[in-house]
Amino acid sequence: MVATAPVNGLTYKVAKSTKSNLGPPSEHTPHSAVDYNEATGTESYAAALYPHYLPVWETPQARYSPLEAIDFKDHAFDADKGLPDLLGPESRIRNLTPVLGAEVFGVQLSQLTPRAKDQLALLTNDKKVLVFREQDFASLPIKEAVDYCRYFGRLFLHSHSGAPKGHPEIHIVHSRAGNTIAPEFFEFHTHSMTWHSDNSFDIQPPGITFLYALEVPAEGGDTVFADAEKAYERLSSSFQKTLEGLEAIHTSRDQSARAVAGGGYVRREPIDTTHPIVRTNPLTGKKSLFVNPSYTRQVVGFKKEESDYLLKFLYNHITLSQDLQCRVRWENGTVVVFDNRNTCHSGILDWMDGRRRHIAR
Repeated sequence: MVATAPVNGLTYKVAKSTKSNLGPPSEHTPHSAVDYNEATGTESYAAALYPHYLPVWETPQARYSPLEAIDFKDHAFDADKGLPDLLGPESRIRNLTPVLGAEVFGVQLSQLTPRAKDQLALLTNDKKVLVFREQDFASLPIKEAVDYCRYFGRLFLHSHSGAPKGHPEIHIVHSRAGNTIAPEFFEFHTHSMTWHSDNSFDIQPPGITFLYALEVPAEGGDTVFADAEKAYERLSSSFQKTLEGLEAIHTSRDQSARAVAGGGYVRREPIDTTHPIVRTNPLTGKKSLFVNPSYTRQVVGFKKEESDYLLKFLYNHITLSQDLQCRVRWENGTVVVFDNRNTCHSGILDWMDGRRRHIAR
């Protein structure tokens, strides 16, 4: 049952969540108004810290055109390799692991100049996952945050999810306060790992991506990243040669079907896109695997059993090799900048106390 009520001149909605045995779990019922309890609070939970970032479906019947290939400029090509504008005297970098990721201290992202942003793109190419703490990014006017991220490339309109009112370019990851998502989900599943590269089914999947925490549980809800470049390097030269020239089909059909089954909307027709299994970074010349279990479905030219056999090996190689991975623990004010072109990632559904998790991408 859904009801609306005006508060401070805005319209909010009250909704009752329903159980689902579909995965990954649906975190809210699609609606055209902000969740009333999330925006105003309840006896048990405080109001959301950033209610203007709560997701709504303003135009549920809208249809987005298929994406077309565009000329893309990676600002990393323009960057000073010494990073003088990005890192000041008080800045320092600490690797998350010897292989993947780094935490950067003494940098306030909102204050970066264009030259510093170019150097951020270069550092992201190198480390692939960057973590910045105590950032004011979430406090910027949403339009400023959108314009900031647009500097690094085309912004995506997500086909199936809600967005902050007036800003469809932002994808919201949202588990409302008091949710029972985890216990309900684990009635049907043994784990919550959903490894993927964002929108790998698009003709030009996203590159540098910003994730910023608005409000997160004190514990739990981490994100794990895997290095697809190192995964390729670990393969024998003979196996690498076997993969050269192979292509695989990535699809959004399963994602669309889950959205419809959960009562959601699909604003862009499902698509199938063919990508090379091995891609080359034009900046570094390094190769990486480009497959993931969420969206990759078929090796072109292989019979089903052959394709399944090869893809299962590659999936396991990427997702089970913890020595190719790093794990990011979220705090309010954390911003993660990662390269979606040569990594995979998965959120972790492991907090059982119903705390709110609210992240923008």
